[in-house]
Amino acid sequence: MSVTTERPRPASTSTAASAPAGDKAGRRNGRRAAVGALLVVATVAAFWQIDLRRHAEEAYVATTRAVPAGQVVTDADLTTVQVASASGLALLPASRRSDFVGRTAAVPLAANSLLVEGQLGPAAWPPAGQAVIAVLVKAGKAPATLAAGTNVVVLVAPAAGQPATAASSPADAAVQVRRATAMVVSAVPGEQEPGSQVVTLLLGAAAAETVAGAAGDVSLVQSGAKE
Repeated sequence: MSVTTERPRPASTSTAASAPAGDKAGRRNGRRAAVGALLVVATVAAFWQIDLRRHAEEAYVATTRAVPAGQVVTDADLTTVQVASASGLALLPASRRSDFVGRTAAVPLAANSLLVEGQLGPAAWPPAGQAVIAVLVKAGKAPATLAAGTNVVVLVAPAAGQPATAASSPADAAVQVRRATAMVVSAVPGEQEPGSQVVTLLLGAAAAETVAGAAGDVSLVQSGAKE
């Protein structure tokens, strides 16, 4: 009698080998993605540094002092400054500085500020529907320091000792105090009264006429935003 003995066949290695192969492929893909990300970062950084160096060498036109709207710009009013990055800004290049001498300031130009094309040309100040007036503000009637661009509430009340107009009702009495909102254009010390200020204001045309025609003392209340 013969006995046949079957040897156990070795297990297929295809399944076992497939897992490590998949892991290796995943690791390779991960390394490629990481290298690609690093290349992108390096490219952006290099571009930023090149762009920064390029713009750092560019000069633009700036003012040396304040120039009122409507005044002709002279060479002494201008200077050139280096700007690290002017991307997205319509600044006036220093190479064209001579082109702007003799032109008119369309709006008030602040001292030590960079210029853009729209600030030069036919006078566009004050804007349509608005007016500029100057008021004398006595000491204690306004904040000690008023910077250009500050929003204020203008109050004009009868001066102390000044006879008030007879009022038939509380509402009529309130009308005697003129009120308007405005923006400070400039403020300089008054020459006649110690502590006083001469403040130039930008406000609506109708309100400007009301304030300019009102008799009394002017008070300015600084506000956070236009009303």
